[in-house]
Amino acid sequence: MNIPTKHQVIQKDGKPLFVLVPWDEYVRSATRCASKTYLPHAVVEKAAVEGKSMVRAWREYKKMSQAELAGRLGITQAACSQLEKSQDRMRGSTISKIAAALGITEDQLAM
Repeated sequence: MNIPTKHQVIQKDGKPLFVLVPWDEYVRSATRCASKTYLPHAVVEKAAVEGKSMVRAWREYKKMSQAELAGRLGITQAACSQLEKSQDRMRGSTISKIAAALGITEDQLAM
């Protein structure tokens, strides 16, 4: 998971007016809103609250074992485990293959 950024809140009379966020985060957020990609609450909870990667969150949501996902991807279970740990650095082609194996869109996985 990414390290959370502490956002700067600009206030007036003790009430929040604006929040400053890093540009990349803003662009990702705007892109997500425009894409109309939806995630099940259970996936969001596993990723955001429990700190699991999106690959693991989706795999568990789909009630798949690592071995089953690995089989669909044509890799070993150990390699699948590593994919679940290193999602932040995945190539687009890898995301495409995992999304297809999970039966979801790339946008749903890359969020």
